[in-house]
Amino acid sequence: MVQLLLRTKKKALCVASTLACLALLLPAPAWASKTHKEKESAAEAAPPDLLLEGGRRLHYDHSFRSERDTEGKRGFFKKVMDLIIGEPDHPELVRPYAIAVDSRGRAIVTDPGANGIHVFDFAQHKYKFIERRDKGRDAMQSPQCVAVDAQDNFYVTDSRSGKIFVFDSNAKFRRIIGNLKRGEGYFKRPTGISVDSAAQRIFITDTLRDKVFVLDMDGSVLQTIGQRGTGQGEFNLPTELLVRDQRLFVVDAMNFRVQFLDRSGSYQTAVGQIGDSPGTMFRPKGIALDSEGHLYVVDGLWGVVQVFDGEGRLLYYFGNRGVESGQFQLPAGLFIDRDDHIYVVDSYNRRVQVFQYFGLSKRATAGGTP
Repeated sequence: MVQLLLRTKKKALCVASTLACLALLLPAPAWASKTHKEKESAAEAAPPDLLLEGGRRLHYDHSFRSERDTEGKRGFFKKVMDLIIGEPDHPELVRPYAIAVDSRGRAIVTDPGANGIHVFDFAQHKYKFIERRDKGRDAMQSPQCVAVDAQDNFYVTDSRSGKIFVFDSNAKFRRIIGNLKRGEGYFKRPTGISVDSAAQRIFITDTLRDKVFVLDMDGSVLQTIGQRGTGQGEFNLPTELLVRDQRLFVVDAMNFRVQFLDRSGSYQTAVGQIGDSPGTMFRPKGIALDSEGHLYVVDGLWGVVQVFDGEGRLLYYFGNRGVESGQFQLPAGLFIDRDDHIYVVDSYNRRVQVFQYFGLSKRATAGGTP
């Protein structure tokens, strides 16, 4: 009789446990669901579109910060497994710095805080983290900036080792540029990098040398541009750079400006000076160009992105300091893809925020009137 009671009690407990699990999986009451959604929307409320001259506009799209953002909608089975064994850990951005997006839409984010590189493949719902801590003389110590070539190979500057690490389109390590005997790096502090596949050239800023190095694709130095100073074509701790068509754009960080040069290094014009008003800069960081040739410049201290035309005139700016969507804390890297998606590395908020610029060409395609 006692054994029968014990068996009955065990069955009851099992049924109760099963019902409890099912209850967790069933939709919550309407009032509870609404409250949760209201809280979520309040936390992630998107800023309004920024309406610009000629019918252009800037739209906040979304942000991402971890492997979980690459996953599709979680199905019933995954939810059940999460209840049984717990939700898996998802690697997150720690102190992201720079970003590049390849032709397949994969976002490659350098992260000195994690001492590695995050590869977010949203189309295939995949994520990969690359690190080279235990590679002896070939260890990656502090990944900084990143650039992608026409074949989706990507190049990462390592500011501490003084080298450039090259990975193929499958994110596999291939080679090192600037690797000297005994494992020393050729560069003192490589930071910005830009690859011109058509011309077969790699451009790198060496911040501590106050120079831009021009290399062939094998890594041989062909030319250097600049020297320390405050004059035209001179630099004071240059960081990021960008090559587009016949122009070279260099963030001249401690001269508080971005210089426009031709590919030979001859000065054309510049934007910025030290200050805290629109058009001035204090900590210029990432730069990028949209489809209309507008130059975007991140200011890490003020938490804004300023936009200039091809002649260096300020057009508008967006963002401010904060933690909400559309706000930044110590933003750094910047990338604009061929569809005018704008990726801003919001470093201290440990995320990448994505915006969409709708210029005249997009309005014309959509049938709009400029």
